[in-house]
Amino acid sequence: MIRLGRVLHISSSKNIIVKVESMPQIGEMVVDENLKPIGEIFDIFGPVSSPYVAVKPKISKPDVLVGNALYVLPSKKGRKRGR
Repeated sequence: MIRLGRVLHISSSKNIIVKVESMPQIGEMVVDENLKPIGEIFDIFGPVSSPYVAVKPKISKPDVLVGNALYVLPSKKGRKRGR
C-alpha cells in the first residue's frame, strides 16, 4: 500500500481529485486507510512537478473523503505469474 495523497475536492463530474504524493499509474485501485476500495485512477494531470489524479469513485458519497488521505494498491497488470 502506497500513500497516494490527500483529497482536495470532488469535481463537477463527481470524480475525486487528489494532490499526488507518490506517482501512480492509470488503472490502479485506490483505497482508504482501512483498505476499503474507493475507486480507480483514470487520469493524471497538471504540472509534472506537482501532479494531480482523478479517481473514478466506486462509492456512493465520495464527498465525505475531502481532506482525507488515500492510498494505492499497485495493479498486477504486466506482472508475470508463476505457473
